[in-house]
Amino acid sequence: MADTGDTAWILVSSAFVLMMAMPGLTLFYGGLVRAKGFLAVLVQVGAIAAVASVLWIMVGYTLAFGDVAGGWLGSGNAWMLLNLGNVRANTTIPESAFVLFQMCFALITPALMVGAWVDRARFGWVVGFCALWGLIVYAPAAHWVWGGGWLSTKFGTMDFAGGIVVHTTAGISALVVAMLLGKRAGFPKTLMLPHSPSLTMAGAALLWVGWFGFNGGSALAANDDAASAIINTHVAACVAALVWLVIEKFAVGKPTSVGFATGAIAGLATVTPAAGYIAPGAAMLFGALATVVCYPMIQLVKKRLEIDDSLDVFAVHGVGGMLGSVLLAVFISESFGGTGYAQGMDLARQLVAQIAGVGIVALWSAFATVVCALMVSMVIPMRVTEDEEREGLDITSHGERAWEMD
Repeated sequence: MADTGDTAWILVSSAFVLMMAMPGLTLFYGGLVRAKGFLAVLVQVGAIAAVASVLWIMVGYTLAFGDVAGGWLGSGNAWMLLNLGNVRANTTIPESAFVLFQMCFALITPALMVGAWVDRARFGWVVGFCALWGLIVYAPAAHWVWGGGWLSTKFGTMDFAGGIVVHTTAGISALVVAMLLGKRAGFPKTLMLPHSPSLTMAGAALLWVGWFGFNGGSALAANDDAASAIINTHVAACVAALVWLVIEKFAVGKPTSVGFATGAIAGLATVTPAAGYIAPGAAMLFGALATVVCYPMIQLVKKRLEIDDSLDVFAVHGVGGMLGSVLLAVFISESFGGTGYAQGMDLARQLVAQIAGVGIVALWSAFATVVCALMVSMVIPMRVTEDEEREGLDITSHGERAWEMD
């Protein structure tokens, strides 16, 4: 029998996570690009969310969460959501509510990658690539860690709300695509300033609020675990944003709105895999470490390596998610106020489990991303022409301008 309170919380949490993608992520990314590419970001995120949702219902859910078949993929028992159970196993919510909640994760994860290819990726390729990616990269990773697959059962890999399944997959794949696509015209010499930091701040605020459902909903019940996850989520973001402002003050002379927003997102991504397992004091540390690690990683990727991961998907989401996933092994310990290790696990075993989970999922994401990207590029070119890039994707890809100033 499903619990109505738990069910209501998961339904609301699903709406929160959808809000993170649309409008949260669209405004966050949209404000960071130049004006001539703002609308293209919105359309790409929207189209990715739509195609990912359709495929999730058709086949994605059963690949990720169908009856376990050998630990690599779920079976086909829930194709087109046929034969769903009344209550999802080991929860107190209807399986349909679980499907809905997980669908919102499946749609926002590929949408995170949009920030890596702004201003230069062809729209048709973006949609085709993300459709394939959701089935070949995301669904298997979700099964391995969350769906009773081999990483969780054989290694004991833990991921409360997506540090591995969401942020590692998207971050690594974003970096790979950025390298495959090449740099934007003029990068890194041309200054490419955000056209609207105010929209970025608004988007970050929506992401921050939505993350309460992202992490709090991952408790799959309206209980103490959900409340604890939300407190940890919030305080990690607070500390990360504040530390980012301090670093900016010393590094560039002024704390910026974009810095505040980026810091908050780094803190949120880093605490996500451990949100329900750690104490608030540890969450504060996660937030501080998120900034200390992610800030220089942006400089390394863009300035030293000259990889045009345009909106820092890898450095913020990928690195943050991987960092938090490894830190989980230490701070889940009861001695640090955490929930404690599972039976048969200790610090060393959990550390191995987390590093193995991060490493294996990262390697699979990189390999499968190359395959997906090249397969789709055989039909639809990855990149727009130089003229289209110069004029802007809003007008050349969609025949519209975000802002008509008469």
